[in-house]
Amino acid sequence: MGLQCQLGGTAMQTLKLAAIPSSPARFIFKPSSSCSISFLSCLNPSRAHRPPPPFAFLTRALSSSALQTAPAAKDGVDTKGVTRSQWKAAIDFKWIRDNKDAVAVNIKNRNSVANLEAVLELYDKMLAVQKEVERLRGERNSVANKMKGKLEPLERQKLIEEGKNLKEGLVTLEEDLLRLTDELQAEAQCIPNMTHPDVPIGAEDSSIVRKMVGSPREFSFPIKDHLQLGKDLDLFDFDAAAEVSGSKFYYLKNEGVLLEMALVNWTLAEVMKKGFIPLTTPEIVRSSTVEKCGFQPRGDNTQVYSIEGSDQCLIGTAEIPVGGIHMDSILAESQLPLKYVAFSHCFRTEAGAAGAATRGLYRVHQFSKVEMFIICRPEESDSYHEELIKIEEDLFSALGLHFKTLDMSSEDLGAPAYRKFDIEAWMPGFGRYGEISSASNCTDYQSRRLGIRYRPSEQAATNMKKSKGNLGPTKFVHTLNATACAVPRMIVCLLENYQQEDGSVTIPAQLRPYMGGLELVARKSY
Repeated sequence: MGLQCQLGGTAMQTLKLAAIPSSPARFIFKPSSSCSISFLSCLNPSRAHRPPPPFAFLTRALSSSALQTAPAAKDGVDTKGVTRSQWKAAIDFKWIRDNKDAVAVNIKNRNSVANLEAVLELYDKMLAVQKEVERLRGERNSVANKMKGKLEPLERQKLIEEGKNLKEGLVTLEEDLLRLTDELQAEAQCIPNMTHPDVPIGAEDSSIVRKMVGSPREFSFPIKDHLQLGKDLDLFDFDAAAEVSGSKFYYLKNEGVLLEMALVNWTLAEVMKKGFIPLTTPEIVRSSTVEKCGFQPRGDNTQVYSIEGSDQCLIGTAEIPVGGIHMDSILAESQLPLKYVAFSHCFRTEAGAAGAATRGLYRVHQFSKVEMFIICRPEESDSYHEELIKIEEDLFSALGLHFKTLDMSSEDLGAPAYRKFDIEAWMPGFGRYGEISSASNCTDYQSRRLGIRYRPSEQAATNMKKSKGNLGPTKFVHTLNATACAVPRMIVCLLENYQQEDGSVTIPAQLRPYMGGLELVARKSY
């Protein structure tokens, strides 16, 4: 239950906490909260020289013209009290029906909760009602045309009654059609993206190591974890933060602050060299924007902090506000690719997380992160996915970390991801590898809900003398995201891997210019 506080006569809205899903692949969406999973294309023309993979035909994108519905009322309810979705994804229901076997296999492989049978049933019902609506509209128009001529009073009265009955029946059917299209939209948005043919099928342990960099450091002395190092070197304070904010919050202190700033600034500088545009983003966004990016802001299973009494949420990643920056726009092909590197604070509920592997800075409610985001043409997304993972690997290699890159399995993919690569670094204090980044190709999953399209230059040139209405069709862009630096986990890696026998920690050479030349973090004399 939310608490309303009054400060100087101004009400402060409070955050409402909810639980997270046990696995990224298990998003549960309810029709009442307008779930946010739609179907994607996954075409890769750059691999045209290779034999087509099984289900290669499934890469076809969904047509935005496949569903024609009236615009939703602003508050989600029309003037007749019919509940309506506030936004609609461009889903080709006919395509889903025509390819139902392959769609069903993909849902099973991803361990998705999507209900394909419900989608197909609702689609058939919607078509039937739509056909009846069109029939009644035709009859009503016919009656209206008959009344334009000279008629006997009795005949005119008969037509008036017939028209009235048709109108009443049409109103009822149109309301039914709105309800059906909204139910269909809610169910179909739960269908996950198709999956890259090279993705290993199965649970997380089916993920494949595609690259291993370096080897674990061998210590000649008893090692400490980052919690002990941070306490000894006075770098952070969890106890005070727990009193102020609750568990899984922290204060950074002394060189810990400098280390965070150095990581952020060094990462931004390195990624900007690759042609990325730097951004800072809003950290409160509309719930609908969160949904369109593939996250569930409301409900029982969410990582999102929602602001009670509003339609706003705190972001869990800069991917959300960066994805929304070109929402409902048509880009020129010459603008693509758009490459952004964004710094933001991130907020995640992390409810249910427990165990030694989540202690300290590894899993917290608030943290700083540098995120990369690319908007590109569909045929280029696979190559940009490779570019993103190479940038990540180069960054972590430059810091001297030992890590492995994983091609994640189908059940570990979030619903938007066509393919995802994770990087896990060795953390000596935990005695295990821990995830420090991921890079996902979401194809047109997000752009079809965010409404981000582009107009191919050839079409624009061919139709330049024609009216705007006669221009060639636009296409949906592809979006990709990747973590450049999740600050707390990078601090875990650096403290634990660079600790010395005397309890000090060496600063990697790349970060020293961003820390005033500091080379070592040692115990304080006070």
